[in-house]
Amino acid sequence: MSDNTHNIANVLTEALPYIQKFQGKTIVIKYGGNAMVDEKLKSSFARDIVLMKSVGMNPIVVHGGGPQIGQTLEKIGKQSEFVGGMRVTDSETMDVVEMVLGGLVNKQIVNLIHQHGGHSIGLTGKDGSLISATKLKHVDHLTSEIIDLGHVGEVDKIDTSVIKLLLKGDFIPVIAPIGVGKDGFSYNINADLVAGSIAEALNAEKLILLTNTSGLLDADDNLLTGLDAKKVDQLIDDGTIHGGMLPKIGCALSAVKSGVKSTHIIDGRVSHAVLLEVFTDSGVGTLITSNG
Repeated sequence: MSDNTHNIANVLTEALPYIQKFQGKTIVIKYGGNAMVDEKLKSSFARDIVLMKSVGMNPIVVHGGGPQIGQTLEKIGKQSEFVGGMRVTDSETMDVVEMVLGGLVNKQIVNLIHQHGGHSIGLTGKDGSLISATKLKHVDHLTSEIIDLGHVGEVDKIDTSVIKLLLKGDFIPVIAPIGVGKDGFSYNINADLVAGSIAEALNAEKLILLTNTSGLLDADDNLLTGLDAKKVDQLIDDGTIHGGMLPKIGCALSAVKSGVKSTHIIDGRVSHAVLLEVFTDSGVGTLITSNG
């Protein structure tokens, strides 16, 4: 047996228990950051998703696209404005968001999955009334003033019927985080929150959030993992978790408290990060469960 064949056999032997454990299970992956713009990382992500599907798992991809939206707005001479980390989205900006997320980015991901042998269908939260949204009310924490962010929304309800139909047809759903309100308007929603809401609605086995950091870090930049909900609450109270990580952690906590078995905040800059998280004990980021 050649060294290469021997190595492949070892990898398959080590992965087999995880393949058996997660066969038939739903795993929701939020795809964003460097993993969406670096060509090698884009390719490795698509291969990971196709492999997961081929061994019997049910991966669902929810993607962001902030940088791509910003670049398109810049091309048409429109300035991006952010409040509390959220893009102020007037009607013109919302048109760009729908074009970039629902069209360009979504179809690029679908095509990548197809190139690596998978079968995928792209959709937005407006398709099949998948994501019902409400307008987000943003309150300034200093003045308590309600700031109008335009077409920025939050999830009101997830209708899982279209996702289940796709999974039953052996497709990989690729979802852009755009919802529709009772008022008929489209809303741009944070992709982490959409991924978490879909994981909760489907009672998923795992929620995986790809980031541009190695995971949740302490004050000395050491990776924190193996956390339960109680420990995460403590880390929020003592200020270890703060700033831009708070919404992501809030999403992770909500998911595990609502029946998702585990949430993983992982480094999307690592090639094949998703497979390393699913098929190894150590993983590549922060693991959060409901009760340790």
